[in-house]
Amino acid sequence: MSGETIADVLVIGGGGAGLAAALEAAQLGRNVILLEKNPATGGSTSWSVGSITATNTPHQRRAGITDSADAHFEDLGKHAGALAPRDNLRLRRILADNTSDMMDWLTAMGVVFVGPEEEPPHRVARMHNVVPNSRSFAYHLTRHCRKAGVDIRLNTVTERILLEDNCAVGVAARLADGSEHLFRATQGIVLASGDYSAAPDLKEKLASPEVAPVDAVNPTATGDGHRMALAIGATVVNGDIVRGPIMRFIAPTRPNILQKLPPTRWIAQCIAWSARHLPQWILRPFLMSFLTTAVSPSVDLYREGGILINKRGERFTDELGRPNQDTARQPDRVAWIVFDSAVAAKFSAWPYYISTAPGVAYAYLDDYRRNRPDIFHKADTIAQLAEHMGVPAQTLERTLAQYNAGERGKRPALGQGPFYALGPVRSYVVFTDGGLRVNPRLEVLRADGTPIDGLYAAGSAGQGGLLLEGHGHHLGWAFISGRIAGRNAARHCRA
Repeated sequence: MSGETIADVLVIGGGGAGLAAALEAAQLGRNVILLEKNPATGGSTSWSVGSITATNTPHQRRAGITDSADAHFEDLGKHAGALAPRDNLRLRRILADNTSDMMDWLTAMGVVFVGPEEEPPHRVARMHNVVPNSRSFAYHLTRHCRKAGVDIRLNTVTERILLEDNCAVGVAARLADGSEHLFRATQGIVLASGDYSAAPDLKEKLASPEVAPVDAVNPTATGDGHRMALAIGATVVNGDIVRGPIMRFIAPTRPNILQKLPPTRWIAQCIAWSARHLPQWILRPFLMSFLTTAVSPSVDLYREGGILINKRGERFTDELGRPNQDTARQPDRVAWIVFDSAVAAKFSAWPYYISTAPGVAYAYLDDYRRNRPDIFHKADTIAQLAEHMGVPAQTLERTLAQYNAGERGKRPALGQGPFYALGPVRSYVVFTDGGLRVNPRLEVLRADGTPIDGLYAAGSAGQGGLLLEGHGHHLGWAFISGRIAGRNAARHCRA
């Protein structure tokens, strides 16, 4: 044991929710310590596309859009679809009522958005995209946290919650040197530790064994807060709702142009101005550098004849069935999308695109050739293509012969060279929607519905049964719930 440190408020996790909580508590005059296990702040917020869906924003007003929180609340139910009866309507109301204030708060700190963009079934355009990239959130929030006096401790892994007289009074954490240290809170603790998309044990327990081994987009989202809270009597709501497995191209080994840009306000404002005023042919190369990163391939590639091949050179799935789940069971959980020149010609122009992102643009095969040479493969023969891919040539030749001979059913044969492959693609769990049960004050609740005194949760850890379908709601909930939890933890009086 290396010692003990006391603060008014402890925040566990330095993603969007945790930074928001820490800043709110610090601005109320509290001494705040934020514990983050990674070497930098950002969490899953910095892995995101960076979309926030909000109402009554300056961007909407400039576009002549009239909107309301009530309409947003109703449209969230449409996004939830068949899951709507499982939604936490009290938390949905909090989300819908606070988006406009949250956007003003982020903008005042230097975060810049473009938009809004359409995303049915939203009745009006509500989706706002951050520029130049999603690192902007952590960049600006971290700066403001430090200015407000938040003590940010990086490389610090929180391991358990300390209870005294059934009150959460602190945490035990592992420091970078491996020693254990106690951090005590005189007022409140906020769990903002993200989801459990990278925790095989929690995915198996709360969702299903099928998704347990699937990789996570954020490999450090290991459900630490969920696990610690469960150990002291908390419960998880909607633990079985998992976004994945979803196929995505592997991430580039080198950051693209937009990822390299520092997310300062003036750079972001220049990009926002350009998005409004410059012609598409000038913007397109910059958009494609983003759109060809770790995004999902269109299922039309399979419908029009593309097939999935594993590292052994074998076709292993019905591409129009459950390819995402089946890819997760392949060697190294990777595959390649193989197709011929007829398919390639189709996916060179609208309406056949390789990938898209909401409110951004469409990427075609030639965009991948230019921007992702690491996953773009082209050859005159199947044997040469196999060499590019690094799979056994004879096996791939036999696989395609069998496919063309009858396995393809009514799908087109793959016989017109040159031949192409895109990949590797990998199956991922993007996020898990199971959150600790909380009340509208974001206090963590036991199974009997009573609060665990002094313990709050925000973001994915404090999702509490709220359904966040569609784009831009997870980030919105992270900032809104973080601010609420931070304020309430700062004002907490122990029973």
